[in-house]
Amino acid sequence: MAVTFPYPPDVERAMQVLYRSLRENDRRRYAAVEAAKLGHGGLDYIAALLGCDPKTIRRGQQDLQQLADRDLEDITPDERVRRQGGGRKPAIEDLPDLRSSFHAVLEDHTGGDPMRQEVIWTDLTPREIGEALMEKDLYVSERVIRRLLDDAGYRRRRIRKYLDMGSHEDRDAQFENIARIKRDYLDSADPILSIDTKKRELLGTFYRDGRVYTRQGLLAFDHDFPSYADGVVIPYGLYDLKRNFGYLSVGTSHDTTEFACDSIGWWWEEYGRSLYPDAHSICLLCDGGGSNSADKYLFKEDLQKLADRLGREIRMAHYPPYCSKYNPIERRLFPHVTRACQGVIFDSVATVKRLLEKTRTATGLGVVVEVVEKVYQTGRKYAEGFKKEMKIVFDEYLPKWNYRAIPATS
Repeated sequence: MAVTFPYPPDVERAMQVLYRSLRENDRRRYAAVEAAKLGHGGLDYIAALLGCDPKTIRRGQQDLQQLADRDLEDITPDERVRRQGGGRKPAIEDLPDLRSSFHAVLEDHTGGDPMRQEVIWTDLTPREIGEALMEKDLYVSERVIRRLLDDAGYRRRRIRKYLDMGSHEDRDAQFENIARIKRDYLDSADPILSIDTKKRELLGTFYRDGRVYTRQGLLAFDHDFPSYADGVVIPYGLYDLKRNFGYLSVGTSHDTTEFACDSIGWWWEEYGRSLYPDAHSICLLCDGGGSNSADKYLFKEDLQKLADRLGREIRMAHYPPYCSKYNPIERRLFPHVTRACQGVIFDSVATVKRLLEKTRTATGLGVVVEVVEKVYQTGRKYAEGFKKEMKIVFDEYLPKWNYRAIPATS
């Protein structure tokens, strides 16, 4: 008859903790030693206490018997827990029909790119694939299904906004022209900046993508209705290509051409003038739309006023239509700004400013932030006669995208 409780509870607890801390071969040998201490009935008691099969303890007894036949000096820790090839075979190897059935399940739920045959995807989750395999009498875990997906080249990926929606006939020519302009300015004493307006954000309890460490879940409105907002923030970015540094002018009213030019003026007067004391020209790379549109004479009028105020030539080089992603600020500054702000509710302008100022990279990128409280007027028109009197000098080569605002004092 088995012994019921030969050890007090605290000793039993210690035995269980020790047992679970050991490797597989040491577990069965330890259980065998404890069973041997108790004599008749000890094996069943130890098996119940440690949660192992009596066969495992008998295996441990055999191990100890084999070790007992050896000299103590010859006994060293085992390098392997199991003998070569031991253990249960993976389900992928043990079920010969698994791979073929897996591919059969995917066949009706797979899409592809008609222009790139290597790009395929499935709309099934591992759980749904497992349910479909059950109908074929194949029962495997989601971990095994993920292994099958990995072996077949499937990875979890997000869709990337990358493909051009169109192409201008002068696209390549302008890229070559911008490359030349960049080389000229990078080799000179003049600054070259990449500029753009980042996405307009609502202030208030609105959802923002990303995750943060929190003790409780953060709640936000289920709709982003502007009427519920406490205001807006419009970050206008300037990225210094020579110094790998960013400047953010945060507007709180409207994204207008005047706001864009005020942001450029703020950068020059607060930072650019001291950083580039010998500069005679400022080069700005930007896309062709928005507040710094290549087609708006209102922007050119405000740009001319800015050049007059700063006393410096301003050289503009616009990227062709559908090519804004090639603007350096889009990949060198804005992604890091987004990461610094992810998952945090924009409840005030002060919060936004604090988050934006956290933008940093290991390669030395940093930012400074200025909040602009000026209310900008929308619906403005350029002055009558400006087109005839303006000092904007258009390049002979691709003039619609390349021009200079010459200051009145020149």
